[in-house]
Amino acid sequence: MISDISVGDNGQCLNCVLNSGKALRFHAIWLRDNAPDAETRSAGNGQRLITVQSIVENLTIRSASLNGGTVDVVFSDRDQEIAFDPHWLIAHSYDRSPETGECWFADWIETWDSALMDTLPVADFDDIRAGGDALYDWLSNLRRYGFAKLRNGAVESGALLDVAGLFGYVRETNYGKWFEVRTEVNPVNLAYTGMALQAHTDNPYRDPVPTMQILYCLENSAEGGDSIVVDGFRAAQRLYAEDAGGYDLLSRYCARFSYEGSQGVALHSRRPMIETTPDGEVTTIRFNNRSAAPLVDIPFELMPAYYRAWRRFAEIIDDPAMEVKFKLAPGECFVVDNTRVLHARSGYSGEGSRWLQGCYPDKDGLFSTLAAMEKERA
Repeated sequence: MISDISVGDNGQCLNCVLNSGKALRFHAIWLRDNAPDAETRSAGNGQRLITVQSIVENLTIRSASLNGGTVDVVFSDRDQEIAFDPHWLIAHSYDRSPETGECWFADWIETWDSALMDTLPVADFDDIRAGGDALYDWLSNLRRYGFAKLRNGAVESGALLDVAGLFGYVRETNYGKWFEVRTEVNPVNLAYTGMALQAHTDNPYRDPVPTMQILYCLENSAEGGDSIVVDGFRAAQRLYAEDAGGYDLLSRYCARFSYEGSQGVALHSRRPMIETTPDGEVTTIRFNNRSAAPLVDIPFELMPAYYRAWRRFAEIIDDPAMEVKFKLAPGECFVVDNTRVLHARSGYSGEGSRWLQGCYPDKDGLFSTLAAMEKERA
């Protein structure tokens, strides 16, 4: 909690001292921009009612005081006191050393390798569809690992939409609201064959890329056809540790991806295989050998080094020590963060049958559902 406050830097900032002795500072313009009063924020939805241009230039803090459970601030552009929740201020403090370096991840992310087999994030559909702790725990694991399984679902076409409905909405694509993964004659996609598929993220040729994927099993009596998942973030960590220069090439320069397998569909994108923020946070992995298009954005003198880095990244992804492998039974499914976790399958024979359905929910639904649940729990 905040134990003391003062105005500093000629009214340009608010100085706060916590009970622990830690000091926090907030600029006057930032406080005014985030003021919770009715003239600044809509009471119904919290959306801003002002623009940055409407904040006067050279704004200062005229006075500030601790008043019971609030921090009351008067700005130079008005006489009214504005009350800030001290817990909110602490939670939104930016007075800290920024993340530095490369190849770091959001706090909620835990990278993994094949050892995750020992503690697979799995739940029973009946347990989580009523909501509550079981759903929260499963969704939290999905956010943390970018992967989670469900079992004991309905064995009927379209049941995967019930899974998507647990946390969000499905994005419709040229494949439809959902798509069938089963052997086809003259398939428009190699996923619709019995051949083994290298670990990949789906649809890197789209912009934006689908952020999540559900694969739901309806039949699986064929020999083979095991599902495999690989943490692309852990693969990026390994590449960075081994070859920071190669990591830099894959994150600095754009690859190309394309798909033209259906009538009237021509999808192309230009993005790095390892996408990062300007301050080095890894946000997205795009890796799909089947959809790779000619590289035209790498400088001539760096092309051989780029291919070496790409080869090594692929070797890391294909390393059995990175794989979590399992065979889905009818009524089981798995969900992946398609911006992070790659999926693959072993080849399967023509005897028996293997029928999966897939769809693409968006990750903002997952994050929104979790945020709402966490707000209720606070």
